[in-house]
Amino acid sequence: MLTCRAARDAPIVEREAWFRRFRLVSLLQTSVNHIMATPHPALVRAEAFCKRFGLRVPILMAPMASASPPSLAIAVAKAGGLGALGALPLKPEAIRQWASDTRAGTNGAFQINLWIPDPPPRRDPEHEARVRAFLGQWGPAVPAEAGDTKPVDFAAQCDALLEAGPAIVSSIMGLYPPEFVARMKARGIAWFANVTTVAEARAAEAAGADVVVAQGMEAGGHRGAFDQALAERDCVGLFALLPAVVDAVRVPVVATGGIGDARGVAAALLLGASAVQIGTALLRCPEAKVPAAWADALARTPPEGTLLTRAFSGRAGRTVATAYARAATAPEAPAPAPYPVQRALTQAMRDQAGKDGDGERMQAWAGQSAAMARAVPAEQLVRELWDGAQQLLS
Repeated sequence: MLTCRAARDAPIVEREAWFRRFRLVSLLQTSVNHIMATPHPALVRAEAFCKRFGLRVPILMAPMASASPPSLAIAVAKAGGLGALGALPLKPEAIRQWASDTRAGTNGAFQINLWIPDPPPRRDPEHEARVRAFLGQWGPAVPAEAGDTKPVDFAAQCDALLEAGPAIVSSIMGLYPPEFVARMKARGIAWFANVTTVAEARAAEAAGADVVVAQGMEAGGHRGAFDQALAERDCVGLFALLPAVVDAVRVPVVATGGIGDARGVAAALLLGASAVQIGTALLRCPEAKVPAAWADALARTPPEGTLLTRAFSGRAGRTVATAYARAATAPEAPAPAPYPVQRALTQAMRDQAGKDGDGERMQAWAGQSAAMARAVPAEQLVRELWDGAQQLLS
């Protein structure tokens, strides 16, 4: 190629050809610079979500009823994400205390989640006796009255949620009653609704949800199906569910289920999510404070090493395929009692397993990406997930 001085001294034909090449190279460089300076649409979408909900990072902690201590929510919030409480088993005063303890450690946002109650279960004393006898092989004897335990009063929990005043209230297993939604909105609290199908997503949007959380079948813990009878039949993987939900609703969509590293975060954003929610990925972090047997089991559990079962609570949930979970799902085992009876019947076994550090009898919820979970501080993990996703999308 001619230099600038050579171009001036060259014949006119060569000079014009040089200038044409120079203009072409300049145009290409300008185009490249423009492309490099334009953020990926997925990153623009995530930034808008963060700005709306007061976050710096579009990563939400899953509201896990068995693993959402203030220490974990605080660490996630310090990284710029959204902390969470799964308030299902908590009485009103415990909900208020959790919010107070969390605010003492961070001024970051958090969500509080409740299950929408099922109708009262149909009881079958004879079948429950068979379940109790089976559970007696795995833990302490289960008294006949164990299944009579009642869940915490839902209306009182809802009142406590409003008193706690989180930035976000979330739901699972259904939709909040219209009167509670109105009270929530009057206080400026956003509503995130967990859904497992496109039909549920549309219903949530119509009911006033500000955001829908699309839960793929890969997720650990309980399936959030509105109709508990369909929890196993309507299992949809996140890669199929997420774009379908994004196309079906106008509100932002959060992706959850099987997201364990930066690749999963980036993929979810490419499929239309505005943010992601992670649960299992946080369970090996020291701030989660889960039993060592549970945390250790995650590290050696491949995707096919989990199973979906009602054996712990009567509701379908994904767990590590422990010895108890495998035995309880064997053909000869009695079918689990309905929720919340089964949850009450297994309480003694689960408590004893925790005391003994016995992971084979423990309620070790785990998503299919369990082996991706890392034993690092939660604040570090959240930041690394987001830094890695940004690099992949740059």
